[in-house]
Amino acid sequence: MEYLRIQLNVENIPELDPGFIPLYKFNQAFLKDAEKPVGIAVERADGEMAVCRTFIHGAEEMRKADHYYINRLVKTILWMKGGFKIYVCGDQDTYEYLSAAYSAGGEQEFDRDYMAGVFEHPFEVVLVDELPEAKDAPKPMGGHMEGCRIGFDAGGSDRKVSAVIDGETVYSEEVVWFPKINSDPDYHYEGIVAALKSAASHMPRVDAVGVSSAGIFINNRTMAASLFLQVPKDLFDQKVKDIYIRAITDTFGPIPYSVVNDGDVSALAGAISLEDTNILGIAMGTSEAVGYVDGQGRITGWLNELAFVPVDANPAAMEDEWSHDIGCGVKYFSQDSVIKLAPAAGIELDAALSPAEKLKAVQKLMEEGDDRATAIYRSIGTYLAHTLVLYHDLYAFRSVLLLGRVMSGKGGDTLLDTCRKVLANEYPEVCDKINIALPDERFRRVGQSAAAASLPEIR
Repeated sequence: MEYLRIQLNVENIPELDPGFIPLYKFNQAFLKDAEKPVGIAVERADGEMAVCRTFIHGAEEMRKADHYYINRLVKTILWMKGGFKIYVCGDQDTYEYLSAAYSAGGEQEFDRDYMAGVFEHPFEVVLVDELPEAKDAPKPMGGHMEGCRIGFDAGGSDRKVSAVIDGETVYSEEVVWFPKINSDPDYHYEGIVAALKSAASHMPRVDAVGVSSAGIFINNRTMAASLFLQVPKDLFDQKVKDIYIRAITDTFGPIPYSVVNDGDVSALAGAISLEDTNILGIAMGTSEAVGYVDGQGRITGWLNELAFVPVDANPAAMEDEWSHDIGCGVKYFSQDSVIKLAPAAGIELDAALSPAEKLKAVQKLMEEGDDRATAIYRSIGTYLAHTLVLYHDLYAFRSVLLLGRVMSGKGGDTLLDTCRKVLANEYPEVCDKINIALPDERFRRVGQSAAAASLPEIR
């Protein structure tokens, strides 16, 4: 297999997607003969800095490969850790290429504008003589069980809340709501407050509140979240960025609170369940939601938006409708992947069905033993094996917890079995380093909202 003059060998190809080029394989083959050193750093909130020292070829005939490698590397850092300023050291051409790519009208304009909005800072690319020092600020968060706590989990179709006293859940409720189609942020605020008050009524007092929510949060503020999709930008800035902070302090006063991405809370619940740390959680549902707990059991504060991290170097890979980029995780590890592969499997899905209904239709075929549906899950399992090695290269995690609707039923079993076989066959040197875990009964007992309750520390 060859792409951009880079020769690579891939033994396990997804049967329904023969054009798939695992980005990990491309990167390893690219670096084999690359000798010109280049440094990249990305600055994020509070002076935190992600630093990567790598190599390119530097020759004119390899320029396209150099640009492609650097493009995918920078995009990976941005969506893994977040940032608004790219530092380039060691190569003028790399600086000029990234400056153009991340300019108005450039090929990465979406990433530029999105990150500028998240970090409330103009996006920059600068050339430097020396890279800044790497800096991270992971937070020891979660696992606090003492006192009377509330855990709130804001989902796209329902909201869950738990009242927890000294680690024991004394009350839980789940309420259907419609946050994604409501443009009035007061609807969201009132729903959050109602849930908090409901849980509080089952405890003698409230000592702390933890929130698990889809979205990007910096210092407990909502910087981007699909739950508020219909809220106009001016109202988002006025009423949504501090919505959880306001709901908690308006209801209970100045008590400890934490607001964290739901992927990180899933990983935290997995850490509590597995009694271990250094865990990557991947939920394959509407999108690919990811969270990470480091080796000290801390939440890093990184974005962990791996749905928009590249995994496939195939130039004909499917485009994501939101970011308009190709080859990113959302089209490989969500219900979109099942739907994408259905035509290649010979399955025609009713166009009038919603994405969730299309997934259910394929799952029904899977339960009936349809070989076409089985091929879909084998293909996703192959995607996953190649990509777990890429993610392990990024995070060096010890365990990966697989969640979400795509993992349910016979399809999930086939997907996992294929993934393990491909890992053992193609990546034996990494296979033994990765413990793949599924949610067990203990994880379900911990629950997302109960895990959220353990987030804040009571001082």
